[in-house]
Amino acid sequence: MELTKNIFFNTDKLVANTTVKISYTGSLFQGNAKEVFIHYGFGENWDNLNDVKMEKTDLGFQAEILLDDSASFNFCFYDENGNWDNNNSQNYSFTIEELPTALVLQEDLSLDGKPRLRRAYIWSKKIRLAVYKIITYLPKLISGNYKRKINNND
Repeated sequence: MELTKNIFFNTDKLVANTTVKISYTGSLFQGNAKEVFIHYGFGENWDNLNDVKMEKTDLGFQAEILLDDSASFNFCFYDENGNWDNNNSQNYSFTIEELPTALVLQEDLSLDGKPRLRRAYIWSKKIRLAVYKIITYLPKLISGNYKRKINNND
């Protein structure tokens, strides 16, 4: 996904507590820089400030960044010669979204309760048993070779 000219992420949305791959093909890449670093932080105050050396590829400079649960991801780039790409002193800033909790399965994983089998697993066992009985006993019933056990309690 292209978020701004010459900056790409490998995802549609920046989600808190996930790793994102960022690709940069801006002025430093076009100027044949040998090394490019991403200078980044989170939130309005650029918390957890960090610099990471990006890997040079044919597609630009790339790095993987672990996003935290702040509201925004802020960054800029610089090369080995001290040249900066900071979006004309505006820096690059993107909103980080929270993981939608409606999509997260909440299960009680406590050890004090009895383990319960899932309904789908129980139904699959019942269906397998029914199919086994049909395959085993139906041909005997049709051919007449099925003998019923008789109790002789006389």
